[in-house]
Amino acid sequence: MTVQDTELPYLRRCVELAAEALAAGDEPFGSVLVGADGTVLGEDHNRVASGDRTRHPEFALARWSAAHLTPGERAEATVYTSGEHCPMCAAAHAWVGLGRIVYVASSEQLSAWLAELGVPQPPVRTLPVHEVAPGVAVDGPVPELAEQVRALHVRFHHGGT
Repeated sequence: MTVQDTELPYLRRCVELAAEALAAGDEPFGSVLVGADGTVLGEDHNRVASGDRTRHPEFALARWSAAHLTPGERAEATVYTSGEHCPMCAAAHAWVGLGRIVYVASSEQLSAWLAELGVPQPPVRTLPVHEVAPGVAVDGPVPELAEQVRALHVRFHHGGT
């Protein structure tokens, strides 16, 4: 499956949430959980500036879905996100049985951008979702929004909030 034009509003919201994270002094990542009928079930942005490096929006949405959705509802839901899930979030996504992931920027793109900016490598190796959770359907990147995500990361690492 490829990213449809009808999905772009969810992805644009992810970029807005990433900008909200940046405005709050956090790393620019945002995610939206959408049910099978198109209803937004939840949304969040990065909150790692608190000192808890596990407070990623994808992880929070996986935990929320496990507590509030049936297994069938989780399987039919889609997580839209500004950046491809990290290994921790991909594992959480698979463990709770969420459906498809659609991301704006790939982990490969993000790694290249951060290397260009001189940002040290993270303590956990960056992997594509399919290497961590091979049964999860994944679509992305979305070129028409990726430059906006890149600009947020540039601002976070070199331009202030």
